[in-house]
Amino acid sequence: MSTNGKVKVATMWLSGCSGCHMSLLDIDERILELVKHVDILFSPIVDIKVKDMPYVDVGIVEGCVNNTDQEHELKMLRERCKVLIALGDCAVTGNVPSLRNQFALKDCLSRAYEQTESTKIACIPNDPVVPKLLPKAHPLQEIVKVDLHIPGCPPDADCIWFALTELLAGRIPQLNEKNMRYD
Repeated sequence: MSTNGKVKVATMWLSGCSGCHMSLLDIDERILELVKHVDILFSPIVDIKVKDMPYVDVGIVEGCVNNTDQEHELKMLRERCKVLIALGDCAVTGNVPSLRNQFALKDCLSRAYEQTESTKIACIPNDPVVPKLLPKAHPLQEIVKVDLHIPGCPPDADCIWFALTELLAGRIPQLNEKNMRYD
């Protein structure tokens, strides 16, 4: 807990589309109620750098793990949070980014950088600044312990609200057909 009694939260966006963060923001005016109880200390929404990642009560991660930087950042967040939430299908199952898993990494890179019709310079990036892709994309639980999975592509804002308010009340959210929608 923060010194002001609020729950400290970090959010992270790995390989995904940012739709889960958009669903989080889609709680609309309820965000005013939420900020009475939480401090978002780390997030792509607030642009805090990874090297400055604080220790938090709750970590919320969308997207799957696709490269070495994401693997490092996820492990760092896991070490620095008490509860880790996998938010959305990419975090829970790998979803669309993991479609590359059916191909060899070298074939994916060749198609993306050498064979693409719009590529002017046909070479695979090999700069130390560019994170190395992992041989396969991974859902979060293949890399770290996950405490709560919230599926959906993206999860409905009401489902996210339900999960967060249950956690704030000290309960583990019980997700079921009543509080999850797939339409």
